Parts: sequence; structure tokens; C-alpha cells
Amino acid sequence: MTVEDISSKRAPGTVPARQDLLPSLSQALLFLRDIPDILRLLENSAGPVIGFERINLILSDPQTQQPRLHYLSRSNKGVASLEAVQFSNMPAALIFSTQSMMQCDGTNFRYDYPKSANLPPYSGLKAYCLMPLKTGRQLLGGIEFIKLNEEKFGENELLRMRQLTVVVAQALENILERAVLQVRQEQTRKEREHYRVLVEVTNAALSKLNMNELVDEISDSIHNYFGFDYVSLDTCDFATHKLCTHAVQYQGNGSRMLNSVEMSIYASLSGQVMLNKEKALLDRRQIERLSGKYSQVALLAEQGFQMIFALPLISGDKARGALKLGHHRPYIFTPEKFDLIEQITARLAIVLDNALAYEEISTLKDKLASENSYLTEEIRNYADFDEIIGTSLAMQAVLQQVEMVAASDATVLILGETGTGKELIARAIHRLSSRSANTMVKMNCAAVPSGLLESDLFGHEKGAFTGAQAQRLGRFELANKSTLFLDEVGDIPLELQPKLLRVLQEREIERLGGSRVIQVDVRVIAATNCDLKQKVADHQYRSDLYYRLNVFPIVIPPLRERPEDIPQLVNFFVKKFSQRMNKHIDSIPSETIARLIQMPWPGNVRELENVIERAVILTRGNVLELPLSEIKYHPAQPGEPLSGSSPTPVVPVVSRPPEPEAEDLPEVDRESIIRVLRETYGVVAGPRGAAARLGLKRTTLLSRMQRMGLSAKDFKEDEQVEA
Repeated sequence: MTVEDISSKRAPGTVPARQDLLPSLSQALLFLRDIPDILRLLENSAGPVIGFERINLILSDPQTQQPRLHYLSRSNKGVASLEAVQFSNMPAALIFSTQSMMQCDGTNFRYDYPKSANLPPYSGLKAYCLMPLKTGRQLLGGIEFIKLNEEKFGENELLRMRQLTVVVAQALENILERAVLQVRQEQTRKEREHYRVLVEVTNAALSKLNMNELVDEISDSIHNYFGFDYVSLDTCDFATHKLCTHAVQYQGNGSRMLNSVEMSIYASLSGQVMLNKEKALLDRRQIERLSGKYSQVALLAEQGFQMIFALPLISGDKARGALKLGHHRPYIFTPEKFDLIEQITARLAIVLDNALAYEEISTLKDKLASENSYLTEEIRNYADFDEIIGTSLAMQAVLQQVEMVAASDATVLILGETGTGKELIARAIHRLSSRSANTMVKMNCAAVPSGLLESDLFGHEKGAFTGAQAQRLGRFELANKSTLFLDEVGDIPLELQPKLLRVLQEREIERLGGSRVIQVDVRVIAATNCDLKQKVADHQYRSDLYYRLNVFPIVIPPLRERPEDIPQLVNFFVKKFSQRMNKHIDSIPSETIARLIQMPWPGNVRELENVIERAVILTRGNVLELPLSEIKYHPAQPGEPLSGSSPTPVVPVVSRPPEPEAEDLPEVDRESIIRVLRETYGVVAGPRGAAARLGLKRTTLLSRMQRMGLSAKDFKEDEQVEA
């Protein structure tokens, strides 16, 4: 039931009792949620009952905490308000200090407050009364009652106005508390959004050092929160006075465009901002004025930008760059947004300072590496091949191939006779690859019975065959994310070759006895001493598997094709086995070295290693004792297999001319050898080596140096000292 319902039932000429008016108002006010509704209810329903025609409310604004006067406008039939400055010379502005009631007639009101008397809330005023709005907890403001027909409020009217003020104060307290809560919630939301944007920009800035990537990361956060259509991060090289702009521009259709431009620092707005260390906020008029001076400003002016904001990125006392923002419409900065932009620029300045320092360090590091490249060239070439002994041209070519293929994931096929060190080459490829953090898995295909080879390669499920008591992972699964070395790959049975081909092509396997497809990431290195081409021609090997394995073939030369590596290998093996057997062997007869160089070595390095191991066992003193009669080889005729060699492969031996007798060689004393070695810095072989200068064969010079206790390494050190 409304107040109008109550007033319509009372007898004409009578005033409703307090218990009729106030309960109805209280009940109606409980359902109201804002001040305009309260004004309408009081003026339209309570006014005719109590005896006033207009009512105004003076309340503190929840956001600004400043007094504001609310009234019903007659011109637009809505609710209007006045700020404190507009009614500063009125009693309404003093209600918070006096907290007392005040009333007067229209004549005195216009005399005492001439400036306010003509304001819309007081036009036609004949009687005025101001009462404070109080609750048991606080003073809310004041309420103004205005008469337009009579010049005085009666006692009964004042009494009911006081009673009405109490009811209105209670209703307004609830409304104002809700309004304050909403303001606080909005402030909290803005603060959270504020920190979210700051965290996003900070994280993006910390994760990127490249300028294009950095502006690409932070621009979306700035665009989404502030609405800017143009975000630019500008950096400057003060040595060259060049400024580089990295900008993201948002188009009207939602697309974005990233570009970089380089210009003089003096021909750009960002450059001036950096030099002056002061921000610049340009409106449309200023943009048009500066477009003739700065080409980039002119470009934004042509595209219709109404606002440009440029801020210097200052770290310490240096301006490292500038952040430039643009908008197609006039932009209003609130204090919160202005503060957030300045916090963003402060963080970007630190990040930019770190990025420039990192770039400087990288430049110095690259310069140092370039200066040392000449001195470290040989170390760089052979540092990763510490297990591989040999400096011959043939082995250098092999190691170069290893370096080239290691960085890729290509399948490698290592070809060579037995004992040439195919597994060492495979290990070197793995160590130089990106998979070196994981262990290389090895498997000798010839050492596993053909019936178990499939299970060993691909694994099996429990119960897949008799004896399969548990699930087992195959070598391919064990080598996932690593390298699998398949030695003697030419011995894989023909019926198993299609499964190996599938793994190489599809990178997936199925365990024996299982149906689940398992994805594997394995780099395969295969090795064989067989002639796979011949096996393909004989229909003993699948051609498609051969082509998949033969992506990058590496052929290891046999030892007889690189005899210059034999002295180095002999010294290595002597040192290795003498340390293992606790013997001290520091001399190797030159005759032994010369005889070893002449041998065909069908077993290659492995055979040489076994011979040296036996010699170390037989040695009693500090000079290697090798019975030359036990290592005699008869050179094979062309096409005839070598004595003691394995059946595959059969490699013919190239006969070597016998060494000249001692009397046929020129006599060279120790002093001459030392002098020439110093001049050649220890280089023995080659057209400019010591052997050529002395008119001796390389092996003859090495033998004489051995007898004289000379080593080429000592003279290489002289080269380093002179350098």
C-alpha cells in the first residue's frame, strides 16, 4: 500500500496521523535503491501530506567525498545535482559543520543568499527549512523543505518533517553504504586489473631481449587495457645517433601490423623525448603542427591519430629509449591510468638497460672468440675426437664428415673393414649431436640369434612367446630421444628388415605380441663391414632399407691406407697398456715402427692394438720388445685373400717399395736435424717439412729421431713460444 492510498482514504480537511504516514513511508523506502527514487517518493507522496512542495537532499559523494545537492529538475523532469562550489554561500553547505536546523521565509532567503536564490532548486521559494540527516552512527548530510504557496511552516508541519527526516536518514544510510561498497569493489577491480596489466607487461619484458619480440608481447596488454591503437618501443644508439622504432599498429578490422624503422635521433619525437628526458602529450592540433618537423608524426597524422603520448625510458640517469602511444580518438587520462603507464615505462627502462648490456657483452664475447679463432683452430677440430687417434688426411676427411652430420638427425651408415673403429666414429657423432645428454644405446646385430633379434630390437609383451615371463622394452624404446647404434646391420635377417624400415620411415614400433603403436624419436647410426650394394644385387638385402640407411655414408679407411697414423697409434697403445700393467716403457725402437708401418694389417687398428698389448706383456725393461719374426706378413697377390684375415671383406694389399739401405741415405748429424726441426716448428712430413729439407724419407727421419731421443712435439712448443 502506497502513501497515496493512505492519503486518499482520510477524511477531507484532516491530516493523517503519524502512525498512518511513517509506517507507509518506511515500508516504501525499503524497496528503493537510489536517491532519485527517494526524492520522487518524498515530493510526490509525502509532500502533500506534510505540507511542502519541494525537497532537496545534501549528501557526501561516495567517490569524491565532497557535498552534493540533489533535486528534481522541472525542466527535464529528471534528477539533477549541484556541486559544493555551486552552493557554497548557502546554509546547505554548512550543514556538516553546524548540524542544526535552520528556517526562513523567501524574502530573507533572497536577501541573505542572493546568488543561490536564482538557482533552479530555489526558484519561487516562499518558505525554507533545513534539517540535518542523522542516524545513531553518523551525520549523512541535510534535507531541505521548500514551500511555494505559504511563507511559513506550521508547528505540526515541522514536527512531521522531523519525523520524516529520521525515516529518510535510515533509508539513505542503507543506500549510501551500498554505494560506498560498490565504489570500493570497483576500486578493487581496477586495482586488480592494474596489477594484472603490470605483471603481464613485466613478465613479457623479462622474457624477451629482441626488441621486435618485446613490443609484440607487451603491445596486446597495453592495447587491451588502455585502448591505444599504436604502441612503439624506440631504442637509440648514441654513438651513431640512430634511433630504431619497433611498432605495432592496430587496424580498424582488428588486425595488427608490426614494423621497424630506423631514423636520426634528431628527426624523431622519441629522440627529442629521450634527449630532454621529458614526456610529451600531443593533441590533434599539436600533431598537425609537429608533422612538418617529424616524419613519423606526419605519418600518424595522415592516418587520423588524435593523440600521441611519448615517454622516455630512463634507467639511472640515462635515457635508454622511449615508449610512444597513439589513439585515433581524443584520449582522457585518469590518474590511475597515468600512474600505470609510468610504472610500465619504469620497468621497460630496466629491461631495456639489461638487453643493451647483454648485447654489449655478446658483442665483446664474439670479438674475443674471433681473435682466438686462429690459435684454437686445431683444438676445435679435434677436441671432440679424443678417442680417435690419427692425423692423416684420410682421417681428417672422416672427422670433417662427422662434424657436418652430427648436428642433424640424419641416419648415418658407417662403412669399413673390421677393426677400423666404426663404434668410435658412432660415439663421436652422438657426442657432438643435440642428443648427447642421453646415453647412446648399442646393439650388435650379428651377436644376437635371429630368433631373438626382433624381441631385442622392438621389445615384447608378457606371454608373447615361450619364456616371455614379463614385458621387455626393446632397444628402440630404450634409445628414445637418443641415438641407437646398430653394428653389423648387414647381418639382419631378410624377414626382419621390413620392420626396421618401418621404424626408420614412420618412427613407430609395435612390441612383439602387442598391438599398441608406440612413437619413438631415435637417431639411427648403422655400421657394417659388408658390401651392402652387392647384397642388394644378390637379393639378400632390401634395396629400400639400404637407401634409408645410406642417407649419409661415412667410409673409414683401413689402416694400410693411412700408415702415417701408425706411429701415433703405437705410442698411444704402448702408453695405455703400460699404465694398465704398471710398467714403465719410454722407448720404441725405430726398426719396430718401420716394420709396423710396412705391415698390411688385415685386422686394422684392432689387430695393431692386440699386437702392441702382447708386446707390452713381453717387455721386461723400458724399451718395447716386439719379436719382429712373429709379425711377418707376406704381401698378397692381387685378388688373393690375406693370410690370417677374416673372410669378409677381402682387401688386397698394395706392396710398398723397400726402404733404402743405410749406406744409400745421406749422413745427417744430430745438430742438423735439430736445426731443421726448429726451422719447420716440428713439421716432419710434407713438401716444406724437415724430411724434405734433409733429403730423407719421413719414416727414416722419424726412426733417426727416435734413436736420438728427439720428439717433434718439443719443437712445436718452440713455435708457441715465438708466437
